[in-house]
Amino acid sequence: MKSLFIASLALFFCARSFSQKVMPLYDGDIPNSTNVADEEKNDTANMVVSKVSRPTLTVYLPAKEKATGAAVVICPGGGYGVLVIGKEGYHIAEYLAANGIAAVVLKYRLPDDKFMKDKAIGPLQDAQQAIRQVKLHAKEWNIDSSRVGIMGFSAGGHLASTEGTHYDKVLVPNNENISVRPSFMILVYPVISMNDTLGHRGSRDNLLGKNPSKEKINLYSNDLQVNAQTPPTFLFHTGDDRVVDVDNSIYFYEALRHNKVPAEMHLYPKGDHGFVLNWPVEQWMRQCLDWMKAGNL
Repeated sequence: MKSLFIASLALFFCARSFSQKVMPLYDGDIPNSTNVADEEKNDTANMVVSKVSRPTLTVYLPAKEKATGAAVVICPGGGYGVLVIGKEGYHIAEYLAANGIAAVVLKYRLPDDKFMKDKAIGPLQDAQQAIRQVKLHAKEWNIDSSRVGIMGFSAGGHLASTEGTHYDKVLVPNNENISVRPSFMILVYPVISMNDTLGHRGSRDNLLGKNPSKEKINLYSNDLQVNAQTPPTFLFHTGDDRVVDVDNSIYFYEALRHNKVPAEMHLYPKGDHGFVLNWPVEQWMRQCLDWMKAGNL
């Protein structure tokens, strides 16, 4: 009974340590949208959403006395077919906010020819707009616009790494000329490659279609897109991942290393794909917070 009381008290104080709000990602028209009816489906029991065509941001702001000025845009995974928005989104945001980091969960559009004119760029447009929105609201949300990073899980890791390697071509209206380059990336069992041997076929089929050209495969294989300006990166993966091969993270880390981009990688021997669904957040995220602190991020 005593331990239950302590746990409940901890949850109470955690809940009071940040504020939360939901807002549309775009202020007006959604670019690259066919403006069809909203068909979004929510599995509230498992906190999974599908058929997303109306993207949103769920913003978690730490209490002012705890705020570090850092912010992270979070991209949940789900093979570009669904969004595991609970455990790979809201739960992570709560942890970050409780530790003084503003967290913004991106409910991004899932690629679908019915919803988009060009489904391959839809998720990236939303990631760029998310970074842009955070920077536009930086003063209001008590955020340092030079410390806005992006985090992604599985296919969300592909989206985050695409944002971190394709930021030079802005795909959303940007009259203010705001840089959409994230200051850092946190990639958790990420899909990196789109090639036949290394990539996750389901993510590739959903994003690029069944028979993408070699040029498009290479363009969205983000280990091939790393250069010296790629943001500092922290990677998590497990050696026994049976869904997204650990070589995705290893190849990306090697590309970062060869381009002299600051990077840190933690490989766990066991845990399989989606280990964050079962492990306490503190067990693995604490290392990442230490990395952010050491890098003044």
